[in-house]
Amino acid sequence: MRQVSVNSLKIGDVLGKTIYSSKGRVLLGKDVKLTPLYIGKLKDMGISIVYIEDERFDDVVLEDVISEQQRWEAMELIEKSSQAVRLGKDMNGFELKNIVSKIVEEIMFKKDILVSLMDIRSRDNQMFAHAVNVCVLSTVLGKAMLLDREKLETLAIGALLHDIGKMQLEPELVCKTEKLTTDEMERLKLHTTLGFEELRKRKEFSLVVPHIAFQHHENINGTGYPRQLKDGEIHPLAQIVALTDMYDKLTTDNSGLQRVMPHEACEILMGLVGKVFPLELVRLFLKNIAAYPTGVTVRLNTGEIGVVVDQNLSMPVRPIVRVFDDADYNSSKGKEYNMIERRTIFITEVLS
Repeated sequence: MRQVSVNSLKIGDVLGKTIYSSKGRVLLGKDVKLTPLYIGKLKDMGISIVYIEDERFDDVVLEDVISEQQRWEAMELIEKSSQAVRLGKDMNGFELKNIVSKIVEEIMFKKDILVSLMDIRSRDNQMFAHAVNVCVLSTVLGKAMLLDREKLETLAIGALLHDIGKMQLEPELVCKTEKLTTDEMERLKLHTTLGFEELRKRKEFSLVVPHIAFQHHENINGTGYPRQLKDGEIHPLAQIVALTDMYDKLTTDNSGLQRVMPHEACEILMGLVGKVFPLELVRLFLKNIAAYPTGVTVRLNTGEIGVVVDQNLSMPVRPIVRVFDDADYNSSKGKEYNMIERRTIFITEVLS
């Protein structure tokens, strides 16, 4: 299995990973042979990458941090909760805590975690997929920081609900992908305060949860919002969510930011150290992120083209790449470079 751009799909390609809606409904199933109609549908849905079957990579394992079941259950629940807030109804906080507990438990019991799989999102489920991914990424980072179970669950629920205040704003503003006007940007910034007011009423949540929603756009140099707090004034769990929120927006479509590949997002985060994020937080986060996710097609400095087939946990920027002898990439036999061992070989371009 390997990752490809939707624009590069060919008629007859076989889908390697099921595509779901936010409610867990199958939009397009694994092993479906793609037709012009299906490819057009994927483009219309705003999906930019998919995974396809390729017999040369049958042994490549694409493992998510949490199970597919947990991910779509969480997406369905956050969508239901968001709609309740939009309609002025009561969301089920205990259900949310229950799904978060399952996510935290699953992550806690994984020995080594390197976030490598890029999840597939459509335009209609972007907001809910984002909330779940920020929850997962925040929990992974919290685990790396050796937070205890109680703090991890507080972090995870705050991450899942960090944008809940957007549900009290106009949908056309929240979903707008074009550049916002100054007035629209100021209006959108209100989601942090609205989220705080909504969540602080919830007795089943720790008081830290509303503060995560309130502070996840603060910067350590005091240039963030809504209160222009500085490093020591920002809650540590809110800083975690701020970082994972930024990374997820950078690496996905339909977020209002220009989508970039994970290795580029890692460089952007490093560039924000000392301004938006503290160094140690970014350093620890990048140790748990695969700069070149498994399944992506890359070009090496040797001129060869190959696919990332495995990761080196000790050095995420140096994966294992399987390459092929011919330039047109159609050879049935390949060789592998472990880029920790072959130190003069490096990736020059991501082609997926």
